[in-house]
Amino acid sequence: MRSPVKFLESFIFSSRWIQAPLYIGLIVAQLVYCWLFMVELSHLVHNAFDTAHLSETEVMLVVLGLIDVVMIANLLVMVIVGGYETFVSRLDLENHPDQPEWLSHVNAGVLKIKLSTAIIGISSIHLLKSFINAANLSQHTLMWQVLIHVVFLFSALIMAIVDKTMTQTLALQHQKHH
Repeated sequence: MRSPVKFLESFIFSSRWIQAPLYIGLIVAQLVYCWLFMVELSHLVHNAFDTAHLSETEVMLVVLGLIDVVMIANLLVMVIVGGYETFVSRLDLENHPDQPEWLSHVNAGVLKIKLSTAIIGISSIHLLKSFINAANLSQHTLMWQVLIHVVFLFSALIMAIVDKTMTQTLALQHQKHH
């Protein structure tokens, strides 16, 4: 018979599976983003062949919107695959021809850095769209968008420094024990 402590430990470890439906929900969100992409793309193509002429700026704004959707979908893939692999269960993908290169060395620190980089990329696209459309936005709005983007940059930099420091500390500790 198992001891109560072993049962509790097993129960706590098994609780990680509670996150599985969350990742399935993110897959559904990714499907919604795919649908949104296709709708926006169809509008672009329809408007390009319609009698109403699209300006270069309008096309650029729609294309940046499409890029934004793709970058958010990439972010979702990183969270779904990396988060599941890190926090729920290993994915049995050895020798799979499509296994992402980054998945072989994913951990919570690597995932945080990849996510912060993706968020900066998404923020950059939003900022570029705002600059292109600056005539239709208030200076106050533009200022806040730039400020928020700078905060994302500093946050990513600080996370990278902390991750590097932790990695170096763990490497030193590992050397002392060997």
